[in-house]
Amino acid sequence: MKTRFAPSPSGHLHVGGARTALFNFAYARRLEGSFLLRIEDTDQKRSSDAASIGFLKDLAWLGIRWDEGPEFADGHVHCGGGKAGPYFQSERLEVYADELNRLVREGKAYHAFDTPDELEAKRQAARAEGRSYRYDRAGLMLSPDTVQRYLDEGRPSVVRFKAPEGPVTIADEVLGSATLPAGEVDDFVIRKADGYPTYHFAVVVDDELMGVTHVLRAQEHFNNTAKHILLQDALGYRRPVYAHLAIICNPDGSKMSKRDKDRILRAAVKERGLEAPPHGTMDDAVFEAWVADKNVQLDLEHAMRLADALDVQLPEINVDDFRRSGYLPEVLVNFLALNGWSPGGDREKFDLAFICREFDLPRVIKTPARFDRTKLLAFNLDALQAMPREAFVDRVRAHGDEFHPFFMEHLSEAQFELLAAASHERSKTLDDMFRTNRWVLTPDEKLAWEDTKPVRKALTGGGPTGLDQLRALQPILADLADWTVPELERVITEFAQAHAGGQLGRIAQPLRIAVSGGTVSPAIFDTLAILGKKSTLRRIERCLEWAAASAGLAG
Repeated sequence: MKTRFAPSPSGHLHVGGARTALFNFAYARRLEGSFLLRIEDTDQKRSSDAASIGFLKDLAWLGIRWDEGPEFADGHVHCGGGKAGPYFQSERLEVYADELNRLVREGKAYHAFDTPDELEAKRQAARAEGRSYRYDRAGLMLSPDTVQRYLDEGRPSVVRFKAPEGPVTIADEVLGSATLPAGEVDDFVIRKADGYPTYHFAVVVDDELMGVTHVLRAQEHFNNTAKHILLQDALGYRRPVYAHLAIICNPDGSKMSKRDKDRILRAAVKERGLEAPPHGTMDDAVFEAWVADKNVQLDLEHAMRLADALDVQLPEINVDDFRRSGYLPEVLVNFLALNGWSPGGDREKFDLAFICREFDLPRVIKTPARFDRTKLLAFNLDALQAMPREAFVDRVRAHGDEFHPFFMEHLSEAQFELLAAASHERSKTLDDMFRTNRWVLTPDEKLAWEDTKPVRKALTGGGPTGLDQLRALQPILADLADWTVPELERVITEFAQAHAGGQLGRIAQPLRIAVSGGTVSPAIFDTLAILGKKSTLRRIERCLEWAAASAGLAG
């Protein structure tokens, strides 16, 4: 028994593709078979080596290990190898050519020399007559001598499969059986003009020669299966077991598209009336081309820089998005399994080992799954809260080293450990600590405050006001020799007892605003300890100066 996952490396791994890989991997493990990874890179316009490597890293991060396929090593993870390779389709052109030539010799496929303009004219004629377009087999009407002469002349050609006229029945383990009536399948192209095989031909040849017995893939390929069955019959191949998986949608039922990010960014750019890119995000030419054509997509780095500059949260679409956003791989695996498979009963939380023990096709859900990011975030929060403090700090450190190196370089080890530990209870993702504590990186002289309602309330409300409390606390903090969390807690708590009726919040919130510029930070004692004595005193001083210069804030 052998399953396979065969992505086209045209970008990062979409969560729908990740779920397909997960189900193939789990099914192979449950039936004690093997799981194969094949890279379908015959579309030269859309494929890239970088994307292939990204796919491998994404799968390995999720804990999905392939028994056969491209070799991959990263730390303690090693996958791939095997005797059925090469596992990149672009390296298997001779294999496809042999099988394709066999079909041509046997009269089951033929060369066609129609130009793109000729084909378009035939399509337009069919539309004008109100009929569906079908290839007219013009290539099949050419004599063998004419075909050879055209080939010798170097005329561009494709190879088309001569589709039989009978009905085709597709047996599917998830969707059930369906029969396409006779004549439904056209003479489709199996080798393009550039010499590369089409997806339909290459996948059929590879599944046979690599010994794939079970094909679990996206529902969008269901109609393609008729073409694959006809090719299998023509080539004398066996038929694998097919199981087509429903798509994953956004909560509103729309398709989870990689273009969602660009749509949100374009809306933000339009709302702000930007005619040039924010400084440091991208070149003017890249920005102008992207704005001018809604079909153009920004690459990941440009999109992230623009989102950061516009303070826009991009939706996670690809596995790498969730990784950068600080989701745990074990949580994403759990959630992906729930989006398309029922574990039985009301159970929702489980690990990869459970999926590999229990996964079976009868419990695969036929209807599209709606990807609820709010629920996923709750799953991630639960997992982080259940994690021992030391483990959380280690996971945050690894995340910071990979995605926030500047932040990590700015903090000492002691500061980092204190900030990470202080962030544990309120973190929903591994990225929260870095995203919500940018005040740590801000130079003392560049920290800024805004006269918002919460800030005004904390600084000017009550009697004495928050500003009065800051002035009174200044000399006490300046005289504190032991700048540690316990001592800061003792001194500030005693001050609150003496000057705020024991209400710590009346002291903590003005302090928080003064040293962070906002109303959110870790516990105030941790915040001051992380910042250090010198920066704390300077920021309090500057906050008082800012308040004195702001109308209505001076106390």
